Amino acid sequence: RFTQFYNTGRCCPTRASLLTGLYSHQTGVGWMTTDQQAPGYRGQLNHECVTIAQALAPAGYFTAMTGKWHVGFEHGVTPWGRGFHRSLNLPAGGLHFSNQTGAKQRTMMFLNGINVKREAPRFNPPWYGTDLWTEQGVRFIDEAIAEQKPFFLYLAHCAPHFPLMAPEATIAKHRGKYLQGWDKLREQRYQRQVASGLIDEGWELESRPQQVPAWDSLPPEEQKRYDDMMAIYAAMIDEIDKNVGKLVTALRERGQLDNTLILFLSDNGGNAEGRVPGKYEGDHPGDAHSNVFIGRCWAHLNNTPFRKYKHFNHEGGVATPLIAHWPASIEPRTGKDAWVTTPTHVIDLMATCVDLAGAEYPQEFAGHSITPLAGQSLAPLLTGRGEFPDRPLYWEHEGNAAIRVGDRKLVRQGLRGRWELFDMKADRTEQHNLASENPDEVEQLRRQWRTWARKVHAIPKPQQANQQRTRTNANRKVS
Repeated sequence: RFTQFYNTGRCCPTRASLLTGLYSHQTGVGWMTTDQQAPGYRGQLNHECVTIAQALAPAGYFTAMTGKWHVGFEHGVTPWGRGFHRSLNLPAGGLHFSNQTGAKQRTMMFLNGINVKREAPRFNPPWYGTDLWTEQGVRFIDEAIAEQKPFFLYLAHCAPHFPLMAPEATIAKHRGKYLQGWDKLREQRYQRQVASGLIDEGWELESRPQQVPAWDSLPPEEQKRYDDMMAIYAAMIDEIDKNVGKLVTALRERGQLDNTLILFLSDNGGNAEGRVPGKYEGDHPGDAHSNVFIGRCWAHLNNTPFRKYKHFNHEGGVATPLIAHWPASIEPRTGKDAWVTTPTHVIDLMATCVDLAGAEYPQEFAGHSITPLAGQSLAPLLTGRGEFPDRPLYWEHEGNAAIRVGDRKLVRQGLRGRWELFDMKADRTEQHNLASENPDEVEQLRRQWRTWARKVHAIPKPQQANQQRTRTNANRKVS
């Protein structure tokens, strides 16, 4: 269980880094999938990177993916064109039900490169997406077993991404659980995190942002609406949990569980989009015809104990759990059930897979020179053998920026924001800005970040990206 694992703060760039072992700007996906005519912002995986599938296939691996792709499908970058032997994918996510209507009702679905109808009998409609991605992933595993090949499955669930929707029976299980409100529940979560050893008791819990109302100030009907919104979100998490269980059971039944490394993580922090109140639209919010966002109030709860949210490079945007399960080989120095506290990042997953699979990361591929790996193998942390060298970690998204060197983190909100300096050992909740007391350190880290940013093409930012960043931050304005 990794307590200091990081993503990039947003879906597209995290997926690009996860798949390639590079910082997202090095792959061309420094923002979203719009081509902004700059090397770091082409909106698609470029030819100077390879995916984990492309690296493992030459080593004899059967490679498959299901779920959300979102690294340039509209530009012709596809799973089947990037090394996956089998795939059932959405170009960019957002589809949860086979009969879904609304903004995502025209979302296409592709099986091994062929556009297929959602209602096709082979998928046993009506279906819920979390079930579909898991069940199809198991079918792909069965193909690998039949061919007597080791396998790599990238199971990219769409949940709990908006629009939030889940089976009614699952939603009903969670209604009423959130009527205590975000103030009490955040404090309760914080206390459980401290008691479990997940976080240090010296890390202060950030107070409720000014824009978020006190729960007790809300009228009962508004509290009921908020409770229902969070019940829908919780139901999506519940369905993920059940389907992880399905996958584990399937591996166990096939005699594959002990020798399979499972890595479970999220692509960004809690999402505050939908402004403060969120969205609660439709005749029956949570069903296939509705549109629900939990908004900033519940995002503040979901990111306990951290500051800020998805998009940002503060801990609330980029911290993710990472759970690794590999009974045959995991033996970290901290013990099987202890916490791994070493700072690690999604860029490390490619190096880990290549290392453990006995594959090779190529210097050239399909006539193109390949960018050297930015990440490093997690094998020493998983097995307790070998060393995991210290190294700096970097972030940039929409002008938000950060660098972490050891226990020191320099972070900025927006292109015009002031740099803040935090001690991650004493204050990972980023409550005590040390910048004014350490101007020389701030300047050194700032220069180090800029050197990295130019190297990976995070800067200079294209004008279109600057305009989008201005619009996004103007709409978001969070404390």
